[in-house]
Amino acid sequence: MSTGFIWDERCFWHAGGDFAFTLPLGGLVQPMSTSGLPENPETKRRLKNLMDVTGLLNELDTRSHSEASFEDLLRVHPQKFLENFKALSDKNGGTIGLNIPFTKGGFEIASLSAGLAKEAIFSVLKGTNRNSYALSRPPGHHCLPDLPNGFCLLSNISIAVEAALAEKLTERVAIVDWDVHHGNGTEAIFYDRADVLTISIHQDRCYPIDTGAATDIGVDKGEGYNMNIPLPPGGGHTLYLEAMERLILPRLREFQPDIIIIACGFDASAIDPLARMLATSETFGQLTKFVMGAAHELCSDRLSMIHEGGYSEVYVPFCGHRVIQELSNSSIKAEDPYKFLFESRQPSKRVQNFYSELITELEQFFF
Repeated sequence: MSTGFIWDERCFWHAGGDFAFTLPLGGLVQPMSTSGLPENPETKRRLKNLMDVTGLLNELDTRSHSEASFEDLLRVHPQKFLENFKALSDKNGGTIGLNIPFTKGGFEIASLSAGLAKEAIFSVLKGTNRNSYALSRPPGHHCLPDLPNGFCLLSNISIAVEAALAEKLTERVAIVDWDVHHGNGTEAIFYDRADVLTISIHQDRCYPIDTGAATDIGVDKGEGYNMNIPLPPGGGHTLYLEAMERLILPRLREFQPDIIIIACGFDASAIDPLARMLATSETFGQLTKFVMGAAHELCSDRLSMIHEGGYSEVYVPFCGHRVIQELSNSSIKAEDPYKFLFESRQPSKRVQNFYSELITELEQFFF
């Protein structure tokens, strides 16, 4: 079976209003000469374009899918919130939640993004694809049931997981979120559940600044089924791999999931404007190799990756290409032109030893 690549041009057409970085225009906030929001279509479009040019896309099972149904959305989001979102979308768009902008038709595009995530996960659970990647946009992992935030309008992965559970395609789901920002929305939705393990590895107090602590481990039946791994800025390649080997993989083995889902953000990369973590394209390639090994060991290779953040137009394409190359076992490479530069900026051995002590502290806390 091949790797599924689920995407749709319409997702690139999602747009916000007049923003400069993360603030609306007005007062001393001046307009920008380029697209105002960091979350814009170019990072995703350039990833697909790079795969077109290298030929990697030709090796994938490429397709689109329909929007997630209103029934799918209702398993996660309250009806009143959805109706308000749809009404604004039908009119002229606007902002919703914590100032998250969208244009006319934004509800349908957000539902499509959730539909792509659903298709990617269903295709693996039903055996259509060995593994899969959804180039979904807008992202979803920050969206609470009734409060969009962090560029996220609907909770894409949660919607897809709830649909899969409802159709009895799975009973135990593990979600590993390596977007550089804490996956607070996904955490909140499954926080009291034991059938969904949520793991977030993120830059400490980056966004949101008040969530993502290691002490937040779930409540009631979900106690012990939420794992947060907050990392210090500048952690880099070695710290990510060490956290994966010593913290994430052992927890996955304990949980024994039916499928592993990755909230695949590339904003931990070395030149992302919204974080400071110094990961490289090879970091993401090696992380992918690790979770593929876990999926092979634990759940018959069932692994699905859902695109989340990543805001460097020049570097996200190389990170994404490296991940999808690894995911599909392809020999087609896109040589990283920034490889030497970013490897030379990695933490010194002395600092890496300090970071290892942090992993040991978390290891003793979790296990």
